[in-house]
Amino acid sequence: MNVLVINAGSSSLKYQLLDTATNKVYAKGNCERIGIDGSFVGHEENGGPKQKLEVALPDHKTAIKHVFEILDEAGFDTGKIQGIGHRVVQGGWYFPESKIVTDETLGWVREVAPLAPLHNYAEADVIEICRDMFPSIGNVIVADTSFHYGIPEKAYRYALPRDVVDRLHIRKYGAHGTSHRFIWRATAKFTDGQTHKLVSCHLGSGASLAAIQDGKDLDTTMGLTPLDGLIMGTRCGTIDPATVCYLQRVGGYSVDEVDAMMNKQSGLLALSGVSSDSRDIELGADDGDRNCRMALDMFYYRTSQLAMEMAQAMHGFDTMAFSAGIGENSSTMRAGVVKELEWMGVKIDDKKNEVRSSEVRDISAPDSKVRVLVVPTNEELMIALDVEALLS
Repeated sequence: MNVLVINAGSSSLKYQLLDTATNKVYAKGNCERIGIDGSFVGHEENGGPKQKLEVALPDHKTAIKHVFEILDEAGFDTGKIQGIGHRVVQGGWYFPESKIVTDETLGWVREVAPLAPLHNYAEADVIEICRDMFPSIGNVIVADTSFHYGIPEKAYRYALPRDVVDRLHIRKYGAHGTSHRFIWRATAKFTDGQTHKLVSCHLGSGASLAAIQDGKDLDTTMGLTPLDGLIMGTRCGTIDPATVCYLQRVGGYSVDEVDAMMNKQSGLLALSGVSSDSRDIELGADDGDRNCRMALDMFYYRTSQLAMEMAQAMHGFDTMAFSAGIGENSSTMRAGVVKELEWMGVKIDDKKNEVRSSEVRDISAPDSKVRVLVVPTNEELMIALDVEALLS
């Protein structure tokens, strides 16, 4: 099935056109700075060089039009697109699994948007645009939270008054579920079914871990929102919740200012004082920058700490998989995290760790008690497969 996968943000729109039968990616790209001066489309076809097209993108509808025009100009018959899959960050209590877009399901995306206001509203708008522009093409919602929705109550419930959490649907929802689902799928295939208890590490500018036992998710590190858990590029991760009250009462910050601080001004950016990009921080640490060194050490420490929380959910683990931008590409980060876990027998081979590849690879040391893998994630493929399953 030819599926167009769309991942819309508040001012961006990523797309990928692929064939689920062959996994071939015909084209992919990103529309950036939508509604902002200097907007452009980055586009590549069949694994070729990336082109940058400077075009006016006043809104998401214009961006969608450009995507279809670019595909047409590239010689792909957009009339042969058989389904559109939409990545939705927050599915709330309505999406324990992916669903076909209807008036009702689209309304649900908007209803739960207060849990992810920067993403869900834009995603709902794009879904609506696609339905209006291409009424003959079926659309499917694939929520990042779906994979985590079935975790045990002891893992998802918060110790707040029951009437409050039930009325406001407050619970752990997690995120990156589509990626964690792919990581499990790829790991199980690579190990020929020998993996049973996986600590899945999606480490990028947004980062989370998941405990996956025989394909079933038992816990994850993000909570009600993606702010919880690990230190991330600009997110603070888990902190004492009273910090919010203290910043407001004593610091004089408003709710919106605290929200912006914790989501956009914290994390590795705040710790390093240099950048939110781990590559810049690694260079700074190599040059002797103490703050960069501390940022890396804290990231290693927190990741290893939360890996043990995930292991507890499964009462042990036999495999650990690194994925996403940092997990796939930074040998320094992988080595730093594993070094923290050496006390319990997790070890990697330094030479294997330095190898770069787009394929799943084993970087374990021969005497490691836990298998350590690098698994390049592919959320677009998982979304496309859900589209195929629901529409075909």
